[in-house]
Amino acid sequence: MEVTRILAIRHGETAWNVDTRLQGHLDIPLNETGLRQAEHLGRALSERETVDAIYASDLSRAQATAQAIGRWMGQTVQTHEGLRERHFGVFQGRTFAEVETQLPDHAVQWRKRVPDWTPPGGGESLLSLQARILAAVNALAAQHTGQQIVLVAHGGVLDILYRAAARLDLQAARTWQLANTAINRLLWTPQGLSLVGWGDTSHLDALARDESSL
Repeated sequence: MEVTRILAIRHGETAWNVDTRLQGHLDIPLNETGLRQAEHLGRALSERETVDAIYASDLSRAQATAQAIGRWMGQTVQTHEGLRERHFGVFQGRTFAEVETQLPDHAVQWRKRVPDWTPPGGGESLLSLQARILAAVNALAAQHTGQQIVLVAHGGVLDILYRAAARLDLQAARTWQLANTAINRLLWTPQGLSLVGWGDTSHLDALARDESSL
């Protein structure tokens, strides 16, 4: 059977993650914690895994995370726009609280995860996001059957991949974590994605120990 193993990883922490500020397509860099997370992730993967290719969203927070992995594993990083975060239109740059108070009618559509609702200002609907991400992942995975690849992307991307692998619809309540630099394991075949493991953050235990010793 044609199988590709996928390590799907959300980028490291940014200042806007801490502020609950929606980033979308805005190019926000990793903060110091995010840079350290990426290094610990890269070291852990180099000790545990064999990887045949590393792909990342073209936004710098994902690229920097992927490049840390690449340095540890002696691999180059290839970027793919299809792995970008959802475009949130006028939501971008606003905190969750600001969206609720400044754009209450649109916030209701967002909270309800209405599949065909499009954020004003050039945003993407969940249906468009789903189509874009699955097309990108299918194309990349099909190039690496019998191998293992790393995909470094964003919370919204990982959410779509989990739903696809677990056969959940776009409006199902989220019960899974989307932690920064967590290792999420998927299998791809031409028939679709399946879940192997989700939310492994054991590599961050070493980061916590390092910081407690400072």
